Amino acid sequence: MSAVWAPGAGSVEAVVGGASVGMERGEGGWWHLAGEELRPGTRYAFCLDGADPLPDPRSRHQPEGVHGASAAVGPFHWSDEGWRGVHLSSAVIYELHIGTFSPAGTFAGAIERLDHLVDLGVDVVEIMPVAEFPGRRGWGYDGVDLYAPHHGYGGPQGLAALVDACHARGLGVVLDVVYNHLGPAGNYLDRFGPYFTDRYATPWGRAVNFDGPGSDEVRRFFVDNACMWLTEYHVDGLRLDAVHAIVDTSARHILEDLAEAVHEVADATGRARFAIAESDLNDPRLVRPTDVGGHGLDAAWSDDFHHGLHVALTGERSGYYGDFEGLADVAAALTGGWVYRGQPSRHRGRRHGRPYAPLAGSRLVGYLQNHDQVGNRAAGERISALTSLERVKVGAALVLTSPFVPLLFQGEEWAASTPFQYFTDHDPELGRAVSEGRRSEFAAFGWRPEEVPDPQDPDTFARSVLDWTERDRAPHAGMLEWYRRLIDLRRRTPALLDGRLDRVRAEVDRAAGTLVVTRGPVTVAANLGPAPARLAVEPAEVVLASADGVGRCDDGRAVLVPPDSVAVLRR
Repeated sequence: MSAVWAPGAGSVEAVVGGASVGMERGEGGWWHLAGEELRPGTRYAFCLDGADPLPDPRSRHQPEGVHGASAAVGPFHWSDEGWRGVHLSSAVIYELHIGTFSPAGTFAGAIERLDHLVDLGVDVVEIMPVAEFPGRRGWGYDGVDLYAPHHGYGGPQGLAALVDACHARGLGVVLDVVYNHLGPAGNYLDRFGPYFTDRYATPWGRAVNFDGPGSDEVRRFFVDNACMWLTEYHVDGLRLDAVHAIVDTSARHILEDLAEAVHEVADATGRARFAIAESDLNDPRLVRPTDVGGHGLDAAWSDDFHHGLHVALTGERSGYYGDFEGLADVAAALTGGWVYRGQPSRHRGRRHGRPYAPLAGSRLVGYLQNHDQVGNRAAGERISALTSLERVKVGAALVLTSPFVPLLFQGEEWAASTPFQYFTDHDPELGRAVSEGRRSEFAAFGWRPEEVPDPQDPDTFARSVLDWTERDRAPHAGMLEWYRRLIDLRRRTPALLDGRLDRVRAEVDRAAGTLVVTRGPVTVAANLGPAPARLAVEPAEVVLASADGVGRCDDGRAVLVPPDSVAVLRR
């Protein structure tokens, strides 16, 4: 806390332990405090031009929340000296939300559940945003103190302990970070400098100033933040939220700066590090190398694959699902990266996307569920509440045998009965606005206001907490075993870890509702039609089947697959 950037201030004072100490102006709008660093736990704040004290923009800890004083943080204790990271291209990712993943809703509570993830067979834990946000509960996408792990989850020491515990079990850690906007409550950055701009807008509020006057230090703020999570907290990767909402007209995009910083940390530490983008653009530049005009990120989420799979399993065609037809789109994504590669989109009213090939499928993250596709539904229903468990098993098989990096969402592996709803804990005025906005948003889709859970109601949060007791009961135990077997098959089969899309063959029979996907020696035969299907395959052994009645026929050159089931064969 010995320095703060406040280029427009005429004076800056540090308030330490109730006493004010003047700071000296340095170059570039930076103010410095002479003397030794503060002892861990010491509270402090900054006063600009004699105004009320404000938290440090780079605060490492906010013990009293977004409006309170900042606190100095001591060193963390690590036992992961031998950890060298994970290879993203061969990983299975498990996304979780700290507040609802365990009954305790804390970093410590998550540690208690890590052995389940090891037994499941996943490789990477992806944690939804933990930067300090207002209130006790929330998704984390309205964070405002981007350097401070949420105090209600266990603060800095709690996060460090969780990462260390993951590494001790062979699990990598990806942290979801939000650089496209900040929340409204407790957002004091604009008091310090030109962190925001009115030239652009985002769906969530003011846009970050990545390309206007003063943006050099703003860019440095976010790049330094990314490096902090990688170095001080030892996380293995970052998931960058909604990068399509980042506007940067600079010759060098901020995403390129972030990717370069991540890879420089990897080189300096000898540990694999990576950056994954969420984007709505279907733009391959995100993951192309910088020397051919790309941004150099390591992977991007693939919503097209999800949307096609969701339509195939549920038949739902409202909203953006209206652009998708089902299994044909699944096949298109499996062989071409995503579905929309420049063709017209009815939902958008324009052309969408660019061709993805010849990039590897392992630069895309594929999923049947994630926090958005569950939680952004009005009632937060999981896929298992929208279709049969038999069909969910088909979807899981297509994800976990795909050329993409598979991602699971907490509880998916046992078809959790709990929803994942949108919840907040704002002050009354902001809370009312959020609740009313949520109802208005879904009224356009035909939902009555009383049917939309109130984000501010504590019960909305309580309903979203996983019920771990159901794992061992039918039908959840059967689904959990299915996921374990699929993940084990992927781990043991080199062809399934090969991300080359030109080696994927996908044959669809729309009338019959079948899809046959071949990847080297592995064939996945899926039947979502109403009748048993005889599907032509090369002679191979059935290694996994989601239903009874799967059998070879026609001298081994076909497999009989019952309705709403899938068979995995291997030569």
